[in-house]
This record gives sequence, C-alpha cells and structure tokens, in this order.
Amino acid sequence: MGVLDTRKTRREREDELRKQGRLPAGQSLTDEFPVLTYGPTPRFNPAAWDLRLFGTITNELRWDWETFQQLPTVQITTDIHCVTRWSKFDTVWEGVQFKHIAELAGMKPETKHIIAHCDYGYTTNVPVEDMLRDNVLLAYKFDGQPLDPEHGGPLRTLVPHLYFWKSAKFVRALEFSVEDKPGFWEVNGYHNYGDPFKEERYSRRGFF
Repeated sequence: MGVLDTRKTRREREDELRKQGRLPAGQSLTDEFPVLTYGPTPRFNPAAWDLRLFGTITNELRWDWETFQQLPTVQITTDIHCVTRWSKFDTVWEGVQFKHIAELAGMKPETKHIIAHCDYGYTTNVPVEDMLRDNVLLAYKFDGQPLDPEHGGPLRTLVPHLYFWKSAKFVRALEFSVEDKPGFWEVNGYHNYGDPFKEERYSRRGFF
C-alpha cells in the first residue's frame, strides 16, 4: 500500500508516518507543490545568467548556463518539508552534487559554512558538513522537467534534510566561508539550522 492509502483517513495516515519516523511533528502531507516566494520571481535570461563561486576556495569559478549544464548530474528521490507545515514525499530532482562543486572549487579545509546568494539579495546559510551530503544538489530539474521559475528555476539548492527555506531559490552565487552569516529568514526570527524533525522553526531571539 502506498503512502496515501485511501482506506485510511488523512490523520490516520499521517499519524502512522510519524510513528515510522518519516513525517516530522507538526507537518501535514500534501500531493501538491505549494508555491511560497518572498518577493518577485526573476525572469530567466540564459544568455545573461551565471553562477559564481567565491570565498575560502583555491579556484574562484564562474559558469554560464550552457557550461553549468555540462557538469555531471545525479537524480535523487527525497521527501521535502516546509516550515509552513507541509511535507511532500518522493519528490524527484536532478542536478549537480554540491560536493562535486566543492571539489572543482578547491574548497579549503577551514571552510565551515556555505552561503547561498540569490536574485534580489536573498541569502541563506548552511553548515558545510550538511552541504557535503550525497543528496544535496544544485538542482535544475524536477520530475524530469526543467525546474519552473515559481519553484526556484533555473537553479536552486536542494538541502532536503532541512526545512525547505534552506533550499534557496534562484541561486546565483555560493560563498565558502569560515564565519557563519545568517541569511534573510534567519535574521528575521527563523532558526539558524532548521531541522524539521526537531521542529527548529524559529530562533529564541526571534519575534515569534
């Protein structure tokens, strides 16, 4: 029987999935892919787009869209969990593993944090050990299709073991850093790490 066995009520299914350790507390399962974006959705111009790597690396790199798509990719199937309390199971993504990006950049051993810089100045921060997991991608396909702009296309980070705001949409640069640099939501009251299984939604210093 599948995750959404129709012979059970939604609450019964979700309770069972929580007991199995798959659905975090406070989350509800959805078959949809809700769209939540702070600010406008940027218009993608392949001829003008680039991705920059800088910071504690030996090779500062900049790829245009055509060149970036030539990097080796992997496909993963994973659950995602939004801080707004929805979860979506078995999502299929394709992209470049961050650990491969870090290798190409010559990441220095003193690197502790990765800061994603996105269109319109949005940023978010993730510890480097989390970014080096096998299932962390720079993703540009979802369900076998190019990633829609409303879901962060052309390129977003995918850090599925953290709340989904840590998977930054419209990414344009990755900063390798010794220092932690809390991003937009983190300085506005959200948790600095964001583990959904610990319900790390908000920081103690926040205004929530």
